[in-house]
Amino acid sequence: MDERTRDRIKCTAVVLAGGSGRRMGGSVAKQYLPLGEKPVIWYPLAACENSRIIDRVILVAERGTAAYVRSQIVEKYGFRRVETVIEGGAERYLSVWEALRLIAQGREEKSGGEEYVFIHDGARPFLTEKLLEDTYRAARKYGACAAGVPVKDTVKEITADGFVSRTLRRRSLWAVQTPQVFEAGLICRAYAGMMEELAAGGCDLEITDDAMVAETWGERPVKLVEASYENIKITTPEDMKTARGLLG
Repeated sequence: MDERTRDRIKCTAVVLAGGSGRRMGGSVAKQYLPLGEKPVIWYPLAACENSRIIDRVILVAERGTAAYVRSQIVEKYGFRRVETVIEGGAERYLSVWEALRLIAQGREEKSGGEEYVFIHDGARPFLTEKLLEDTYRAARKYGACAAGVPVKDTVKEITADGFVSRTLRRRSLWAVQTPQVFEAGLICRAYAGMMEELAAGGCDLEITDDAMVAETWGERPVKLVEASYENIKITTPEDMKTARGLLG
């Protein structure tokens, strides 16, 4: 990477820490559970803190937890690149929208400039500098990209009553992860278009990830960047066992 070029580009990481502990079977949200000697959320924040790609972090917390996150995560562990902690919405896409509105406002005040937004799940602790660099390069080339891996298992589509309707071609299927990285103006406009359509009652899609928003409302094909099968998202107690094994 040309550092002279890098100096003129701003990279913002939006780290989502708004999930609950429902599927973990406990009262503590998964991103705050201990993994080794640190909470799960510490690991992706540390990756951003130590990255030569990321300039600042917007940390999106669950409603009512911003003060706790600021004191017990950001201040406790000295994360200087966490520029702000904001509270998200009831759904993941609403949390992302809150962060993007903040980014868009800043761009308007500073007359834009080249900027890329990295959106990452706080419950994915194994974010690496290589993955940040790989997705950054792809985003600069294509405008939109997402980390992912080819699926290993055979995937079948089923009917409402649980019977196989067809077997999908495995070689064309990927499991999508985060980070998902976009040119800032592109993803801000795409999300704004989606929110307008939702407000008007004209959208019946299930919004599952940011790439889907870029594809649908940004009309931009999203490049997939091969990541690692270790870049897991902690959702269940079994995932936590796997994460502890990966951490060693």
